[in-house]
Amino acid sequence: MKPLSLTTRLSLILACTMLVVMALTGLALYHSLAKQISVRDDGALLARMDQIRTLLRDEDAIALIHQKPRLFANMLGNTESLLMLRFPGQSPLIEVNPGQRTLPAITPMSAEQPLTLNAVHHLQSSDGTPFIAAAALANTRDGPGKIEIVTGRLMTERTQTLASYRDQIITFTLLATLLVALIAHVSLRRGLVGLRHLASETDAIDVRHLSHRIRLTKVPLELQPLVAAFNQMLTRLETGYQQLSQVSADMAHDLRTPVNTLIGQTEVALRQQRTPAEYQALLGSNYEELERLAKMIDNMLFLAKAEDASQAIALQILDLESLGTRLADYFEGLAEERQMALRVELQGEVQADLDLLLRALANLLANALRYGDSGSVIRLFSETGANGVTISVENHGPTIPSERQARLFDRFWRADSSRHLSSSGSGLGLSIVRSIMQLHHGRCAVQSEQGLTRFTLYFPLKP
Repeated sequence: MKPLSLTTRLSLILACTMLVVMALTGLALYHSLAKQISVRDDGALLARMDQIRTLLRDEDAIALIHQKPRLFANMLGNTESLLMLRFPGQSPLIEVNPGQRTLPAITPMSAEQPLTLNAVHHLQSSDGTPFIAAAALANTRDGPGKIEIVTGRLMTERTQTLASYRDQIITFTLLATLLVALIAHVSLRRGLVGLRHLASETDAIDVRHLSHRIRLTKVPLELQPLVAAFNQMLTRLETGYQQLSQVSADMAHDLRTPVNTLIGQTEVALRQQRTPAEYQALLGSNYEELERLAKMIDNMLFLAKAEDASQAIALQILDLESLGTRLADYFEGLAEERQMALRVELQGEVQADLDLLLRALANLLANALRYGDSGSVIRLFSETGANGVTISVENHGPTIPSERQARLFDRFWRADSSRHLSSSGSGLGLSIVRSIMQLHHGRCAVQSEQGLTRFTLYFPLKP
């Protein structure tokens, strides 16, 4: 079954709402009118009975009934009313009953009781038509005693009036519902033009047009935050796609270099017979290239795992001083070979994964040793603040231009665009540092000016 469109669903919701509101309003008005008419008819019946009671009290009742019988018929006013006068337990003195309907047996009120609406009885005739009746005793100046007055009226006219009013309510409710549904459908179609423009603009975006952005001018005000977020997502996708393309190109370059070296050396060696020493030298060179390839693949696998949001890390409270001792023991020999000094000033504690933290700091120290000036000092220090712990690696060397600092943590990217240092690294070290910090919900930064370069790792107190 094909799902309904948003326009149709909203139109139906508005139409149903209108139907319910109109129906409840009509029902309330109908009951209010029925109650008002009922009170009016009851009051008219009691007023007529009071007039007859007063007439019988002030006049000679028997003589009046025999001399002016039509007077009582005229007092009723219409053919739906009926009246009977009689002494209790005797035959009627006068009975006005055009429809020959059976009068109900009602206990009459005493002559001294005032007439109230409670004296009116609401009944139904044999054909189901509503019927009201009342009975009361009246004092007379002649006759053997009090006269019983029984009067009533069929509510045929009231029933027809209410039925007509009910039909009008139903008709107006249905017409209003259809009109609201039509107006809502037209209005919603016009109001959702912005969504159709949005759909057409979104449809135009593909891999070749990732730079396209949706204009906010033709978008409804309520959808502008959504479109703005969508444009930001496109910006991230475009950046990611460009980085992926660059990574693919850089990866191909970095993998091609050792592979070509292996092929070239092997091809040269196979052209003629070689001595065992030459084969041994070739195998040693090939081993170095293969080791470099294995390291590059290992780093790439680590980065792929680090991007997985479900990757678990073993967080623990680490003593930075003992951590600095381990790093110093490992890198002091390398620093002496480069005629550089390593100063470790780590203090306090940090919550992190031991192996990952060691790997990140080892990458930073290796970079500092590789690019630092000979005879300079490499400083590894920490600072504890109110919101977290920072660990920094600082070295003296060539200043990194500001426009290149932002890309230092990209994969396969090197500050040396000529790639003449390709053999000494894969361009993945700083990318690994950034991934490690993302796993710790921290961040990494670089600052380089006036020959001093500082890499900083920030660890929040609650990762």
